[in-house]
Amino acid sequence: MKHKRNPVGWVEIYVQDMKRAKMFYEKTFAMKLQALPGLNLEMEAFPMGPKLPGCSGALVRMEGKDSGGGGTIVYFSCSNCAVEAARAKKNGGEIFKKKFSIGEYGFIALVVDTEGNMIGLHSLK
Repeated sequence: MKHKRNPVGWVEIYVQDMKRAKMFYEKTFAMKLQALPGLNLEMEAFPMGPKLPGCSGALVRMEGKDSGGGGTIVYFSCSNCAVEAARAKKNGGEIFKKKFSIGEYGFIALVVDTEGNMIGLHSLK
């Protein structure tokens, strides 16, 4: 099946403490998030570029929307998901499931961030 673009276009991870959550993601993935001003809610966007592959998204703090467990898991691409899992633990998160093989598709690990959200880490090696 051929698609003209990836089906996922944006991801939002809901948080209760933006400062704590921003620090966790910046330190775990060694990147800087950027505030998206002019909105009536608090958003810190992951790095993005219109010609880069994959999708981007943001941390969001919005009154009335809880963070924490749910039926959605966002997977972050990594060189070696064990490295980011270790960083997540070091930065206040917890490792839910250590790196394990998913066969020909590589490896994944599951971690819980400082806001109670479970996120996935994926790497080919």
